[in-house]
Amino acid sequence: MSRQCRHAYVSGKVQGVYFRQATQEQADALDLDGWVRNLADGRVEVLFEGEMAAVQSLQEWLQRGPQQAEVSSVEVIEAPLQGIAGFIVRR
Repeated sequence: MSRQCRHAYVSGKVQGVYFRQATQEQADALDLDGWVRNLADGRVEVLFEGEMAAVQSLQEWLQRGPQQAEVSSVEVIEAPLQGIAGFIVRR
C-alpha cells in the first residue's frame, strides 16, 4: 500500500456550513491524517494524506461537502508526504 498526500482548495458556500467539522469526520472515518482550515478569501483549505483509496474518497467527498455546503470548485494538487499524525481543524 502506498501513501499519498493532497492539498485542496474548496470554493463556494463552504464557510459557516459545518464544512471543516464534516471534513474532519470524513477524514477520521477514512483513517486520513492532515488538517482543514478556513481562508480569509472564503475558501476552505485541506491537506490530507493516507492510503490511495482513502485519499481518493475524501477528494471525491470534497466535491460536494456536507449537506449545507454549495461547492463551486475544488483545486487539488499532489503534495509531498508530511508525516502528520491525526486530522485536526485549524483555526
